[in-house]
Amino acid sequence: MTERTKAGAPPSTLRPRRLQPLLHDLATAVAAPGLVLAEPDGCVRPRPTGGVAGWYVADVRLLRRLELSVDGSGLELVRADATGTRHHEFVHVARGLGDEQPDPTVVLRHVRDLGPDTLTERVRVRSTAQAPVQVVLHLDVEADLAPVHEVKQGGRPDAVTPATDGDGALRWAARGRDVRLVADGATVEVAERGARLTWTLDLAPGEHAEVEVRAHAEGPVRFASGAAEEGGAWTDRVGVGAPDPRLARLVGRSLGDLDGLLLRDAPDGGDRFLAAGSPWFLTLFGRDSLWAARLLLPVDVDLALSTLRVLARRQGEREDPATEEQPGKILHEVRDPELDHLLPPLYYGTVDATPLFVCLLADAARWGADPDQVRALLPAARRCLEWQLEQARETGWLRYVDHSGTGLSNQGWKDSHDSVQFADGRLADAPIALCEVQAYAYEAAVAGAALLAAYDEPPVPGLTGWAEDLRTRFRRDFWVGTPEGGHVAIALDRDGVRVDSVTSNLGHLLGTGILSEAQSARVAALLVGELRSGFGVHTLTPRSPRFSELSYHGGSVWPHDTAIAVRGLAAEGHHAEAALLAADLVAAADGFGHRLPELYAGDSADVVAAPAAYPAACRPQAWSAAGAVAALVAATGVRPDGRGGAQVPERVGTALGPFRLTGLRVAGGDLGVAVDADGRVALDPVPTSVADAAG
Repeated sequence: MTERTKAGAPPSTLRPRRLQPLLHDLATAVAAPGLVLAEPDGCVRPRPTGGVAGWYVADVRLLRRLELSVDGSGLELVRADATGTRHHEFVHVARGLGDEQPDPTVVLRHVRDLGPDTLTERVRVRSTAQAPVQVVLHLDVEADLAPVHEVKQGGRPDAVTPATDGDGALRWAARGRDVRLVADGATVEVAERGARLTWTLDLAPGEHAEVEVRAHAEGPVRFASGAAEEGGAWTDRVGVGAPDPRLARLVGRSLGDLDGLLLRDAPDGGDRFLAAGSPWFLTLFGRDSLWAARLLLPVDVDLALSTLRVLARRQGEREDPATEEQPGKILHEVRDPELDHLLPPLYYGTVDATPLFVCLLADAARWGADPDQVRALLPAARRCLEWQLEQARETGWLRYVDHSGTGLSNQGWKDSHDSVQFADGRLADAPIALCEVQAYAYEAAVAGAALLAAYDEPPVPGLTGWAEDLRTRFRRDFWVGTPEGGHVAIALDRDGVRVDSVTSNLGHLLGTGILSEAQSARVAALLVGELRSGFGVHTLTPRSPRFSELSYHGGSVWPHDTAIAVRGLAAEGHHAEAALLAADLVAAADGFGHRLPELYAGDSADVVAAPAAYPAACRPQAWSAAGAVAALVAATGVRPDGRGGAQVPERVGTALGPFRLTGLRVAGGDLGVAVDADGRVALDPVPTSVADAAG
């Protein structure tokens, strides 16, 4: 980002700012580590400001232009279907060709199929004109082989000049990447900035012709596709039945996107995990991958185990202020060291991933994970618990501060610079102790101690006493008394002062055990009261002077954040509130083609029919997609019973209407759960009234 200009500077001194490209209107296909970002008409073309459109593999944009055109006519889009994860279709008409009549007689059907390292473009041209038509079809292609971080910063890298090989294929090579593009039957015209592929198609009345372009990428891949793993096709197993068709559409699209975001830990196979999101975060993130796996536990407990193994292999071993590595600490993100990202390629600047590691392992055990695999991860969990105690040695809290001066200034999930603020809008000074991090740490300590005991492992010295003391101090020191009934502060600042704004962070406390019953009830009331937008939970109360619907963490809605609140509400027995917020997510998803983005505007459902897009939000995002599934599961109240089965409450909230979920799993066995119109819950067999209502 270039330096911001000073207010009032004369026009002659103004310099253009490099702005992060916007994503909200792009058609995104993902087959990690590959993805395509295209314009709504399906074409990939640079925007005047540069833009983000392109075909990417492993954090490198390979092609930045794939633009269709025909001689003698413009192309007008009449249908776009970008709802698939890897397969998109676009239909255009060429009204300047064919018969001179109101009805179009030359139609182009453009089909895109994406693989982890391949891209296939097919164009089928059909004529219904009464006389023969010649269609001269062009595809203009350009490549820049630019690192994704350069694109994100608004860079406009130079094009790489293509070469042709002996069989007429186009090739680009740079940065250790090699791209080969084959277009059968095309004439190829190479220029400095790219190439034009041309087909001359002579169509008799009623005839069609099809052309195909295939591109393949070669080069270093740190993480390979995980979608081919047996059992990864969740959409074939998990089903939703409901009178409201939005529920099934949301779950189906979310599971499809999650399959597209799956990666493996090695190019030749290995443990699966979920990449955080497209396009900026298509890699391993500690917090994101842990939460996504946790939210998907009722669907695939093995994903949790493999995610934990991937992170355990990279668990911190030494003190390194430059990367924030510490013994026992779980990483923040992994990047290719050859691509010169702003942060270190192996960066540990996160305060919450380490306790979340233990929480996920304990939850996986409750959902029936293989005992031998759980046992194998206990040494890593022990190191996480020891890290917690070491971090809390000075103040009793888990705190963070950017020691390097070049890393993340905020190291919880709200990692923007202004995310931790007082009620009057002042920003808090580090070191900062976030409320949800203390809750994660308490839950990890209690659950981790129980897990070690269950496997006859020696306890972590001092852990249980510290956890009890943490809970007592938290209920006292984080509570902000108000005439309305009080709330939990988002954090304590460097001086131990309560950062007293009302934020969505408090939803993460539910279900951890750190709150009293009265505090839990007050948090539930705030989530469905002051903080509720009608499309989810505001990240910051609208009463704040810094509130903005389009602030990244200061008024927007993050689906995963709301889903975590739904999960916690259900765990605390607040089932009506859980169903209400789950229904809010369903309503919001309807405005995004049932693909929940990373975040969206915190518009009020009392004012608008659908929330506005946050224009730079990633889509798809793993924990948003997983959160959609988890919110519906939590709304049923289903939980593992610790004996290889499941249990449900007698009744839950009715905001979602009657629905049933099938294809869930506990302890390796199939699990179905249904909620009827009156909120009564049953495990399989499904009640007749719900089965009839859901069709």
